[in-house]
Amino acid sequence: MEKDLVLTLMFRDYCSLCHKMRDALQPYQQQYGFALEVVDVDADAALEEKYNELVPVLLWGDREICHWFLDEALLRAFLAENSETA
Repeated sequence: MEKDLVLTLMFRDYCSLCHKMRDALQPYQQQYGFALEVVDVDADAALEEKYNELVPVLLWGDREICHWFLDEALLRAFLAENSETA
């Protein structure tokens, strides 16, 4: 395998949308085998400023896949393009 696919979820512990997106990602993680890094935006002032009103935000590197709600169609398209286990 070339490299493992890692997605990042910009997250807040008290954010119900964040928890919903994290939970909705689990079946995709099982199917496609990507790693999910959950980052608390409130722990970093720069991240808080950048993502404040957008959380939850799902990223691949600096590329935003979706925010607020899991866009399953966009995620599936992204994973089909970038995953070895399509």
